[in-house]
Amino acid sequence: MTAARTPAPRPPLTSGQAEHRLVLLTATRWLPVGLVFGLTVLLPLERGLTLAQVGALLSIQGFVVLGLELPTGGLADALGRRPLLIVSGVIAVASTALMLAASTFWMFAVAMVLQGVFRALDSGPLEAWYVDAAYAHDARHSIERGLSRASMVLGGSIAVGALAGGALVAWQPFGGWSALALPFAVSCVLYATHTVLLAVLVREHRGAQRVAAAGRDGRASVRRRRGAGVTDALRAAPRTVLQGVGLLRRSPVLRALVLVEVFWSVAMIAFETLTPVQLADELGGEDAAAALFGPASAAAWGLFAVGALLAGVASRRIGVARTAMLLRVLNGLFVVGMGVAAGPAGLIVGYWLAYLTHGSAGPMHSALLHREASPANRAVVLSTNSMVSGGAYSLGLLVLTPLAGATSPGVALVVAGAFSVLGAALYVPAWRRERERMRVAGRAGAEVAPAGVTDGGEARG
Repeated sequence: MTAARTPAPRPPLTSGQAEHRLVLLTATRWLPVGLVFGLTVLLPLERGLTLAQVGALLSIQGFVVLGLELPTGGLADALGRRPLLIVSGVIAVASTALMLAASTFWMFAVAMVLQGVFRALDSGPLEAWYVDAAYAHDARHSIERGLSRASMVLGGSIAVGALAGGALVAWQPFGGWSALALPFAVSCVLYATHTVLLAVLVREHRGAQRVAAAGRDGRASVRRRRGAGVTDALRAAPRTVLQGVGLLRRSPVLRALVLVEVFWSVAMIAFETLTPVQLADELGGEDAAAALFGPASAAAWGLFAVGALLAGVASRRIGVARTAMLLRVLNGLFVVGMGVAAGPAGLIVGYWLAYLTHGSAGPMHSALLHREASPANRAVVLSTNSMVSGGAYSLGLLVLTPLAGATSPGVALVVAGAFSVLGAALYVPAWRRERERMRVAGRAGAEVAPAGVTDGGEARG
């Protein structure tokens, strides 16, 4: 009797294939977010919770994400990106379904805890997988284009989702059901679809290598190896986290890039949280502001997508670091402009320009982070960046919202924008690194491998 053959491992993805899959999975990840954009606050209020309770719910989610960012990043680097992405998708389905069914504070609280776990697991692994897959095929591949396209699709997906969510609320086909419930039901289905696509499209070398090494008794051997791999990964995750954080001590470039988030997050508070408050002051009421802010925010996310596309073009002309520096300055100045703008029209135009530059700056910042990381610590580096961003955002809220109440939202916008501009200086070390890299490439007469990845696989410091 002939022994069954072990299937040959599938060939690794090309850089182009990895980029196309990143773009598709980014779209399926953020479309359901856009669908319930703004409704996460309105649904609990409709079901009897107070505004203070809703604020506590959002804080719970934020603290869960903050606490889990680094541990989940370490687990992604040690265990692999694909398992964490699939688990995050399952949890997203569960949290959205619980939001749909919740009727008490504690049910909503559990849903928010699950949402926080989902966001922490999802933060970074997909992007890290793309960069590793692209560099595995071509060490000179320009990841900036893929990151820009993904960021463009992110903004477009949220914009389309926000418009679709509003249409579903207006449609309200089920008379005995809340109009706010249908977008959550559709979002749950979309998250399930996204999870299936993750399982099908995300491929990692480590799984193929285990199958190839298993020999004729492939399945049993793979199960044993996989169990040992999970155990080893759980043991290695804390060490991976410490090694990733240690990069901040050894690499002044990475340290400066992460600190950019402190300034960037303050600007985000301005155009995400203070804009509707300022608009309400301009129009004389919250209802009028909400009616205008809905379509304005959908358009803003569309401009976010356009900005991401334009950033890729600009970076090829003047370099990634200089593009990031310029966008950081422009974004802060547009926020200042929002604070001094005359009338609702000026405020909305400034809001749109802030989102245009926000979408442009994101992929440039990510590209610079990836240059300072290696496959062994890429997810941890992204999680560290995200953790600093979230912490700065939370602390900034404690300063800017009281300032807006004591003076005016316009004053707080000006302060936030001016402070944010200062963060551009923190891109200088990355700019110097990029110039040195180009000089080396010029002397060699050929392109070199991406900065930050040495033969030893560790980030340069």
